[in-house]
Amino acid sequence: MPRLVLAKDFLADYAKLQPPVRKAVDEAIGKFAEHTHAGLHLEKLAHAKDLRIRTIRITQFYRGVVLAPDRGEEYLLLTVRGHDDAIAYAASRRFSVNQTLGVLEVRDQDALDSLAPALQQAADQEDRRLFDLVNDADLQRLGIDADVLPLVRLLATEAHLQALAALLPALQYDALVGLAAGLTPEQVWDELSQQLVDGAPAEVDTDDVAGAAGRTPDRFVVVSGPDELASILAHPFDAWRVFLHPAQRQIAHRPSYAGPTLVTGGAGTGKTVTALHRAVVLAGRDPHGHHAHDHAADDHGAPPILLTTFTRNLADALDRQLGLLTDDDAIRQRIDVLNVDRLAHRVLTEAHGQRPAIVDHEWLQQRWQQAAESCDLTPVFLQREWEQVILAQGLHSVEDYLAARRHGRSTPLRADQRRQVWDAIAQVTDELHKLGQRTHLQVADEAAQVLAGRTDPPYRHVIVDEGQDLHPVQWRLLRAAAPAGPDDLFIVAGRTRTAPQRQAPVGGGPRAESGHAVRRCSRSYRKRPAPRRPAPAGRPARGRCHAAGGPAPRTPRHRGRRSRGCPARTGRRTVTAPRVPAARRAGTPTSTACRGSSGRAATRWPPPRCRHQERAPADRRPGSGAPVAPAATTGPVAALPKGPGHGRDR
Repeated sequence: MPRLVLAKDFLADYAKLQPPVRKAVDEAIGKFAEHTHAGLHLEKLAHAKDLRIRTIRITQFYRGVVLAPDRGEEYLLLTVRGHDDAIAYAASRRFSVNQTLGVLEVRDQDALDSLAPALQQAADQEDRRLFDLVNDADLQRLGIDADVLPLVRLLATEAHLQALAALLPALQYDALVGLAAGLTPEQVWDELSQQLVDGAPAEVDTDDVAGAAGRTPDRFVVVSGPDELASILAHPFDAWRVFLHPAQRQIAHRPSYAGPTLVTGGAGTGKTVTALHRAVVLAGRDPHGHHAHDHAADDHGAPPILLTTFTRNLADALDRQLGLLTDDDAIRQRIDVLNVDRLAHRVLTEAHGQRPAIVDHEWLQQRWQQAAESCDLTPVFLQREWEQVILAQGLHSVEDYLAARRHGRSTPLRADQRRQVWDAIAQVTDELHKLGQRTHLQVADEAAQVLAGRTDPPYRHVIVDEGQDLHPVQWRLLRAAAPAGPDDLFIVAGRTRTAPQRQAPVGGGPRAESGHAVRRCSRSYRKRPAPRRPAPAGRPARGRCHAAGGPAPRTPRHRGRRSRGCPARTGRRTVTAPRVPAARRAGTPTSTACRGSSGRAATRWPPPRCRHQERAPADRRPGSGAPVAPAATTGPVAALPKGPGHGRDR
């Protein structure tokens, strides 16, 4: 039986077709499954760059492009386009299995050939080339194709390299960007190896197209049968269901984590997609090794997996996306999708036999206004002091509040002022208690206490999306919702917060237990970054500090983040890990040290002062009377958010 391999471009082009054309494509694909592809008019092109390229007739106007193997029965469906566009695509592309990385690559060979004369002319006018200091052996060890190597030798500037961004395979382009940015071949290899599913294979069969496609899950998918094919084609606009970047796949499909796991990354790096796939992976099995079809729910009737987030709208979106990811009813029954507030309400309702009454927002604001009149503080300050310090740390007496730490609060308070604040807040909370009403955070706090007193938590696994927006009280609730153990908490969190009024600079929950892991999604899918400026000609040997003339190490995966440490001290670039203080203080995993681009722990932040860095002249120092230029704020330090309530309390 022939096996089909679908390219990501095929699914994107298929989604744009009209329903009658889609039906014709489905019929053509069905003939492959029936082993009747000989009747599909697989036509060979006379002047194709890749001799294995074939075209098939879909309709009178549309044609499909297929990569037929030299041996074996794997057929790659590459794209479906109009006749002329399909012929142009088929004639210009070349497909190959990377001899070093083992991935399946495609490049626009026709466009690369047309660029060669212009690059040759530009290179003749330059004194040096971009990769003069890198030998051919190192380039080939990094996966640069032998056919591409002569073109690489013509590159003289970073603008020339950037012109190849859309023409070269992604991993080859990233390798060249890293070298142009001043990284050593060893450092570039560390970067590339993180983008491979299981690392570089020991041996690569360049004729094994299906095996190479399996090692390239972000671009190709091997279809196992007609049911999987029908499921893929049913939702052509949702390519995230099928195509995962190797870094995402490694995180989502890992057999098990020893404890809580935190996945961080910027916008567009696929954190939510990773969380959804992780939920389906966990739902497909249970601790006893049974398949999801054997046990749809635990013995107490509740699904063993909780998929949660900050708001109800986000939870509804996760539920819809989960329905697109899997149509297996048994797996869906094992995943409970709801936001944190709804979970807290459910716990209290089951514990007390009635739903908790939520206070009216306008009424509560009036009470805060009245309480603020008794002290020289604003209603906003009182409310946030209550939410971000007292509730966050679980303080129950004025003595606890007097001894509490208030890091992140912009207004310092003396002991007598703290007593006034406590009395003012007590006016509001006592009135709430008399009325039998609560805020959402109070409901979460009580629900956390209820679950902490139970011997049978309702879930085995908790998966959290947008974890950076949760309050420490809510983290205590989620921590109590699942017993500590393997795969108990899987959290994805970004580096920005969308709800500053709910942030808490200090928390009160238990510390993260041992065995936690920190993973990072670092490749953004929203745009492809340009290369950084290459290192100057004649750069010194590796190990010299960039302040003394050495290269400032940068990586293709961290554009614009300059190293503030000395490579002679650190051995690699240093970046700050994303800060999620609420999660850290309430028992969720966070990195306690900075992490380098390779994922290994780096030096502390900020790094010690480099002995090669000279002090500013006296007439340029602050306080000297001379104008001082504002300091350049670059890299991750500028991206870190300010503390909650900063500049807004008074």
